Amino acid sequence: MYDDIGPARAVYAYAADPEASVPDGGFVEEARAALRRPAVADGPLDDLVVRAADWAAAEGKRFTGLLDAGHQDGRPAGHEEVLVRRAVLGCAPLALVSGAWLQWLSAPGDFEVPVVLRILALFADDVGAGHPHASRGSAFLELLRRLRLAEHAVPAARLTGDQRVPESAFVLPGLLLAMSRRPDEFRGELLGADLCLRTVGLLPALTMVRRSRPAECDWDAVDPSVPRQAEAERPDRQCRALVDELVAEEGDRAAEAVRRGFAGTLGALVEWSEALYAELVAAGDPAFDMAELMRQRSREGAVYHHQFQLEGKPLARWLAECRTDAGPLLGALARSKLVKPGRSSASALVRGLVGERGPMFRVFSPEDLNVIRRWIDSLPATPPQEEPAGSRTATPVTPAAPTKVAAALRAGHRAPGRAPSSVREAYHLLMRRADTPELRSWAKSYVAGWLARSAHGMDERTMPLPARWGREGLRPWLQERHDRHGAEFEQNAEVPLPSREAVVDDTVQTAPLTLIDGSWLQGFTDYEQASSEIGHSLFETYWDELGNGEPRLNHPLIYRDVLKEMGVDLPPTASPEFARWHGFRDESFELPVYWLCVGRFPRTFLPEVLGLNLAMELSGVGGTYRRARLALKAYGFSTRFVDIHNTIDNVATGHSAWAADAVDTLMAALPDTPGPGGRAETWQRVRTGYRSLNPPSGVGARLAARRGRLAGRRG
Repeated sequence: MYDDIGPARAVYAYAADPEASVPDGGFVEEARAALRRPAVADGPLDDLVVRAADWAAAEGKRFTGLLDAGHQDGRPAGHEEVLVRRAVLGCAPLALVSGAWLQWLSAPGDFEVPVVLRILALFADDVGAGHPHASRGSAFLELLRRLRLAEHAVPAARLTGDQRVPESAFVLPGLLLAMSRRPDEFRGELLGADLCLRTVGLLPALTMVRRSRPAECDWDAVDPSVPRQAEAERPDRQCRALVDELVAEEGDRAAEAVRRGFAGTLGALVEWSEALYAELVAAGDPAFDMAELMRQRSREGAVYHHQFQLEGKPLARWLAECRTDAGPLLGALARSKLVKPGRSSASALVRGLVGERGPMFRVFSPEDLNVIRRWIDSLPATPPQEEPAGSRTATPVTPAAPTKVAAALRAGHRAPGRAPSSVREAYHLLMRRADTPELRSWAKSYVAGWLARSAHGMDERTMPLPARWGREGLRPWLQERHDRHGAEFEQNAEVPLPSREAVVDDTVQTAPLTLIDGSWLQGFTDYEQASSEIGHSLFETYWDELGNGEPRLNHPLIYRDVLKEMGVDLPPTASPEFARWHGFRDESFELPVYWLCVGRFPRTFLPEVLGLNLAMELSGVGGTYRRARLALKAYGFSTRFVDIHNTIDNVATGHSAWAADAVDTLMAALPDTPGPGGRAETWQRVRTGYRSLNPPSGVGARLAARRGRLAGRRG
């Protein structure tokens, strides 16, 4: 796992993957140990909250003081820019994923739990639900872009390749992202961490940047303590209310987990901020920037320059030694003919050597050349015999905690677990986000079989979706299908309604499906997916299905009310008793299990999920829901469940429209070329996903499913 980068970078990159499988056992132990490691005084949560707020205020003033000191000391031109750029890069790993640690705290088994719904509401605010590129991380990305520092920032995992960002900046966000993939073990710690970060608010180093660049971004959006909507409650207060609710429900164990998460996060923030402050102070000397540049370029540079001699030693050797200490090389350069101390404009190092005819053309970026020029201009006219002050760089020391956490991730699960023995058992095991190797393999195999069955015998006669995607998009087709649903409803007006017993039976057998409404979209709660061009509407659909944080609007809870009117009181959805309940038929779990499986792989099966989502959201609008309403009303049952779906799934501004737009967004970005990844192949995958809501059931289809499962298991 990412052997060529530092352990904190490796953890960050791995955990940023929306399909990451984080193991239990050793990782859980090492993550908790990492939270205990930072030295923060013990005490109750209220005292920690005060301490965090006080520290953030004082630390913000300390960073801002660097600007004032630079102005008073007459620092060279460009010094403030150096401070700003280094501060922004140092904050990037955390700020780009602000709030992401809440991303998996909702799961199908928790769809009806009030505290989970309120956590999801807090997360929805962070990602800017319903709008692309509206997350807090997106607001920070805009700052990176304006400062021209965003080359490696999208997706966030690529930031690990930016050598301008120190390893220490990845320690805390990497740990929190990895913990977010084991929500059942770390719910209390994650809420404690979230409360700490919202109490701190804008990271102290960024208070300095905000003063220097007040108009460069939406600072309120970057600050996790500031609400995104006017009149909304402050997020830090929302989080504290959630913590209190969780502790009231779960007692001392939850209280200790929250306190551990808060204290560990505060300690890690203090350590990281101290290191960043020291870096900014050191960066006051242009030799520090130059030494960092040489160290970053030393590995690739050492491959060349064996013939060029500098003070009797090949430059390649100087560069190899520079990986641990750049001071000697800088001293030698300052004494060489390549540099005219104090006069960069006359120095060959930034003139002929890097010119279009020079041997180092385009080796250094414009930003790099500015660093070299500032260093040369800062040199005294008579070069010192010793290395320049500030030029020595120590070998980066890897903290023990991220090393152990990365090793635990690399080691994987202690045991493979076991595959489900039936769809009922699979339904129960898939209620949670975390998995085991065997469950993950089983889930992929199940999806492969289901999709093979769905693709069997697919042609224009069996598929309402057109054979080819057109540049006009799906909106015209969507309207036509809606008209057809309406016409079919009118044509069937005289068909007798089903009996009361049939209505009750259908409602009961649909419960395993409906009580996990939206679970095929669970992968789009992932932070970057939830605010992407394609994923933002899928997250908003998921968010709507769960009632936007309001239990009274929660679709599973509304459905349970209808069941109770029918005299059916089911066990909790996540319980083993639900999956074993005698009133369900085995086949009632087949489609729900497919939803639960495919929802775990938002990238692997993106086209299929988009097709399934379109089929699901369009399935009842204009016809089926209206007929179901007539049947429910005829027997005195509430029609609220079908009423709410017939409105929010509408084809103009509702879920059906969003589903069609998501497909169009994907298809429009693809090349119109044959083969994997092209528009034609991807469209067939979308069509298969659409058909997967109601696949064929004949012998041939079942055989295709078996072959697909076997192929999926081998893959």
